[in-house]
Amino acid sequence: MKRFEPQKEDILSAGIDIGTSTTKIVISKFSLMNMAGGMHMPRIEIINKEILYRSPIYRTPLLSTTTIDSKAVETLVMKEYELAGIEPNDIQTGAVIITGETATKQNAQEMVHYLSDHAGEFLVATAGPDLEGIIAAKGSGAYEYSKKTGKVIANIDIGGGTANVAVYKSGKLCGTCTLHIGGRLIEFEGNQIKSISSPIKKLIQQWGSAAAIKEGDRRDLSVIQKLIDFMAAVIARMLNRNLLESDQPLLLGHEPNWQEDIDAIMFSGGISECIYKYESVITGTAQYDDIGEMLAASLRESQELSSWQWLKPVETVRATVLGAGTQTTEISGATIHAESHDLPLRNLPVYQIRLGYDLEDGIKRMPEAVQNAMDIYDPQREGQNFALYVTEIPYLGFRDVQALATAILHAMQIKPNKKQPLVIVLESDHAKVLGQTIKVQNPAQSQSIICIDQIQVEHGDYIDIGHLLQTSVVPVVIKTLTFHH
Repeated sequence: MKRFEPQKEDILSAGIDIGTSTTKIVISKFSLMNMAGGMHMPRIEIINKEILYRSPIYRTPLLSTTTIDSKAVETLVMKEYELAGIEPNDIQTGAVIITGETATKQNAQEMVHYLSDHAGEFLVATAGPDLEGIIAAKGSGAYEYSKKTGKVIANIDIGGGTANVAVYKSGKLCGTCTLHIGGRLIEFEGNQIKSISSPIKKLIQQWGSAAAIKEGDRRDLSVIQKLIDFMAAVIARMLNRNLLESDQPLLLGHEPNWQEDIDAIMFSGGISECIYKYESVITGTAQYDDIGEMLAASLRESQELSSWQWLKPVETVRATVLGAGTQTTEISGATIHAESHDLPLRNLPVYQIRLGYDLEDGIKRMPEAVQNAMDIYDPQREGQNFALYVTEIPYLGFRDVQALATAILHAMQIKPNKKQPLVIVLESDHAKVLGQTIKVQNPAQSQSIICIDQIQVEHGDYIDIGHLLQTSVVPVVIKTLTFHH
């Protein structure tokens, strides 16, 4: 039993954003502090986040239109670490996020996992349009503004390939939506059209001969402006939850899924940089070789969009990288059961079982829940581990904890790999006692038990659990892993 618990600890976080057009890196320092008094149960919180280093903004290196140049991305990251004066093993948390059209590249998944293994002890590989929107809203200041004012704010993060929208009210996420709208959907070379992305081609087909443009045509065709104005109008219709059939080629994934009417809008991403000009220069960028500036002008002049209050973002093109580096980490409760030789754990899918505040009924349903989790995450029984997330837990006495531990152990017997860690995530404060009870009851002593609490996750999320820190907590990063092809 440790007699002395340090009261304060600093950890370093990295955010790496590999987007359709640009790649950037941010290094931050988090200060953790025990906010409970000496006689109380420890309550470790992040009390301060300080940005130590921001990289220049680089053009994302590509080998071809379908492949990212992984070697060049790694070289760029390592060079920036050196300039920031840090080593990869100094990094204890953070996120590598692959955004926009880059997530559709052939080697996206392989590259982001490789980078998350080599760029730090505990860096998370993430992708997925909904998550991008959420992270950008936190980096741009929209989330914070909604928390302070209680208003409904839509953050519209527009980069090279996608517009990721996240709507917040009073700091709570109301919904998300993603559109194929971005600065690089039509690219130019000299006075000619160099490339037209596939969503725009679908739109052109739908419009028929009135919009017949193709690669090699002149860049000053009036139909290009019409297409750009249409994009701005689609954004307005999406904000009103009123997309038309004709807008469908530009929708990526699900329809707008919030119920609230929006009070104010904020733009972030590369296109908002064209609106606000916060940055002095983007490294390696040839200006005006795409429709970015035209799209920014069309948004500014849109009648439909002028009906909302426009809020200035705190960050434009760096919103996602700052969100990834400073907003993705949570801290577990301090009374947890974690065996450090098995940490960090990465990319564990989460399966939620609600006890419904009825222990007896919850225990009865446990074997079926674990069976379902296996069918979803490990259908071939190859040994893919997962975390069991137990919520709606009633008050537990000593015997109740024993009964729950027995039920979990019994249900988990069907897992093919008995040696992999048993990972339990609890909504409420029972991790230490439950973890220790499972350990005592567990006949397979070779299996380690990781039981953490005070973490809010969603069914289908993935979690990463970092090394045990001096303050007896673990950093936890919750994310969605979706590489949309």
